[in-house]
Amino acid sequence: MIGVIDSEGGCAEWVFPAAPDAVRTARSRVRGALREWGLDDVGDVAALLVSELVTNALRHATGPIGVRLVRHRAGPDGVLLVEVSDPLPDPPRARVARPGDEDGRGLQLVASSARRWGTRPGEAGKTVWFELAVPE
Repeated sequence: MIGVIDSEGGCAEWVFPAAPDAVRTARSRVRGALREWGLDDVGDVAALLVSELVTNALRHATGPIGVRLVRHRAGPDGVLLVEVSDPLPDPPRARVARPGDEDGRGLQLVASSARRWGTRPGEAGKTVWFELAVPE
């Protein structure tokens, strides 16, 4: 894992190998950074959504998985931007999971929990991002 954290500027990013422990490690790093920034209030939601997106990246792509947090301060509340990148260029597709399905709910969870979310192509792959409102 390669990690960079800039606590003063409100930016942290890591690159994880496409290995099963990437989900647990990404979740832990996100929680740690948010705790350091005093954003424990959004730690559970951010860690859950990162887990879903990193899991998707592991299932559908090979190669490194990037996770990036950026805290923006604007107005009375701030915004936490969370990005998960992988080398697969295809955007994720939201599915409607049936009650007995064990998967297919990740993007629905992101859409219902985040303030906004989306995808964008990268030089090699794509980034799925979401925003959470954070108190100042």
